This record gives sequence, structure tokens and C-alpha cells, in this order.
Amino acid sequence: MSGAHASTRPAPLAPVARVAVMDVLRGLALLGILLMNLEGFAGPPSVMGTGIDPALHGVDRWADAAIYVLVQGKFIALFSLLFGAGFAVMARRAEREGWSLGWVWWRRCLGLLVIGLAHALLVWSGDVLVTYALCGLVLLAFRDVLGRALAFVGLGLFLVPPLISLLAGLAGLALAGDPSWQHSLQAQADTMAALTQAQQSAYGQGNYAAATWQRLHDLGGTLTVLPMNGAQVLGLFMIGAWLAEVFAQPSAHARLLKCFRVGALPLGTALVCASLACTPWIAPGRVDLRTCLAAALFSSAALPLCLGYVAWVLHWLERPGMQRLAGRLAAAGRLALSNYLLQSLVCTWVFYGYGLGAFGLGRGWQVVFALGLFALQLRLSQAWLKSGRLGPAEWVLRMLTYARVPQGRTRP
Repeated sequence: MSGAHASTRPAPLAPVARVAVMDVLRGLALLGILLMNLEGFAGPPSVMGTGIDPALHGVDRWADAAIYVLVQGKFIALFSLLFGAGFAVMARRAEREGWSLGWVWWRRCLGLLVIGLAHALLVWSGDVLVTYALCGLVLLAFRDVLGRALAFVGLGLFLVPPLISLLAGLAGLALAGDPSWQHSLQAQADTMAALTQAQQSAYGQGNYAAATWQRLHDLGGTLTVLPMNGAQVLGLFMIGAWLAEVFAQPSAHARLLKCFRVGALPLGTALVCASLACTPWIAPGRVDLRTCLAAALFSSAALPLCLGYVAWVLHWLERPGMQRLAGRLAAAGRLALSNYLLQSLVCTWVFYGYGLGAFGLGRGWQVVFALGLFALQLRLSQAWLKSGRLGPAEWVLRMLTYARVPQGRTRP
């Protein structure tokens, strides 16, 4: 680079230049993530997303089923797509304005890693930011892969965990009579049971020191499975980067969005139904063909269902009566990082033993709690943005990203 472009310094995106649709979708994703995560706030995180608990009855069972079928995995997928779209937006700005993307993106990911580690160790072990930060560093290597090629690479990575699950089921079928295989399965089941019991004790009845020690142990487990889970997250980042133009100009991609509504959504629904037909409960530590096939189908369904949700939301946003709700969701989405962390702070204080001790709250009441908390976040987000201030977490991340203290009352 040379001339005026070479001296251009990277700077935050002005409020008027933000992609409003992406803010709305981030706000919606926050609600889905809260509904999903409450299972791991009010109970052991190790049993999150394992299906429809056969021990539940009545309203709790219906709530558990609704969250598992409609929410589980779909909104964290949306959050991941939006992260990838944000990367594409920043990459195009860097090219247009003439500044180097590499160091800015590295600092952004390292800043996110610092925030994620603090969140995972001091607040909640179900943190996703550490995974996002590490996968984001890898994403930079694919910035020159453009268009549909990026989406196809992402789709292949997204399907890695379902494929591994399916291969594990086939291995279990082939080794069903092998005593050493049965012994290893039993050992795995015992390990999961011990982990669940340890989390129950540390988070449900323990003090802050005990919970922090357990969070450290849980972080080690998260990093152990990072290669598999990270592949799926990285794949979603890539697909999201490809979708950035769709988020920016939905009307220009009406045909694609219609395909998502009438094609992707039914496909995802069919995959979920097939998974439930195999087994509605994926017991931790269980490895057989039926269970592994159910896990593979359910994991694969997250992307098409997420794309279907996105397409319908964008379709509904065209209606005149949706502006008010869209504005509230956008406000929450502009403070997405702070709101995500606030959810963890509030929920651990309400449910954990060192807080109010509501650990074990029924699934039905969890839904009521989530809707109430999110409604409060919508109001707080609008009030906060009226002051013109950055969200606390956004302020920290911006400072680390651009290597300078944010000045004035600039909005995120």
C-alpha cells in the first residue's frame, strides 16, 4: 500500500454504518442462547443438550422438549454465523480504507480470548468466547477464500462432528462384542457421571472457591474437545462470512432467502424428527449406532433450521408493525457481548450455591425466568444506548482491538 491509504488507521465502525439486520439477529440470538444455557445454569452443564429428559413430566417435559427441538444449537449457530459476517464486514472495510486487517483482527481475537477466559474461570464454565477467539484466529487464514467456495469449505467443517458421531456409532456396532470396548464405554459413562455429580456439588451447594475450581476443571474438558467442536464453529464462521452480503442487503437476495424458508427449514425439521425417532434422549457416555445417529442428525439440523429462522425473521421485518420490536432487538444486539456476560452474571447469582441457591429450578420456570430477564435486557439496552455510551464489554474489546482508549461518547 502507498500514499494516503497506507497511513489510514483502523477505527471503529460508525453507528450509521452498522448493518441493522445483523444487530436485530444478534438480539434474537441472545434470547435463544439464554433459553438454551439455562439448563446449564440451573443444573450441571455436562447434561446440556442431551435431549428430552425422560425423568421430567408435565410442563417441565413440554418446556424441555420445546427448547431441545426449537432452540438447542440453532441460536448459537446464528451467533456463530454473525461472528463470521462481522469478520467479512471488517475485512471489506480494511480493503476499502487501506489498513491492515491482520493485526487488528489478531488483537480483537486475543482480546476476546482474555474476556472469555475471565468469563469461563470466574463466572460460568459454559463459555463460548474462548472457542470463538481461537477459531477466529484460524479464520483469518481464509480471508482470501471468497464467495461460495468459502461456504462449501465451511459446510464441510460444520459436518465434521456429525460425521465423527456417525463413525463412533459404526465402531460401536462393529465392536459390540469386544470386552475392552465395553470396558472403555463403561469407563466413559462413569467419568461423565462423576463429572455431573462434581458439578452438582460445586455449583449447586459449593462456595465461590469450590465453583471456581470446578470451572477450571471444566475449562480443561472444553479445550480437550475443541478440535471437534471448533471445526463446526469455524465452519459456521465461514458460512457467515459468505452470508454477510445477504445480511447487508436482504432485498437483493430474495430468491436465496426464499430457498431458506421453503427448503432449509423443512430439511432441518426433518432431520430433527429423524433424530427424535432414533432416540429423544442422548445419554452422556452412551455410544451405540442409534444414539450416535440421533446425535449426528440433530447436530446437522442446526444449520438449516438456523437459516430458515433467519429467512423468516428477515421476511417478517419487512412488515410495518415490526419496527418497534426490531428496534428493541437491535439495541440488545448492539450490546451483545455485554448482554451475554450479564446473562451469566445474573444466572449464576440466582442459581448457584454462593448466590440465591435456586439450582434445580424446573424447566417450565426456567422459560419464564428467561423471558423476564430478556425483557429486562431489552429495556436496559435501549436506555444504555440513549446515553451514547459503549457497553462495558464492548469498551474493553474495542480498546484491545484498536490499541487505544475509546474516546468520547461514541456508540458501539
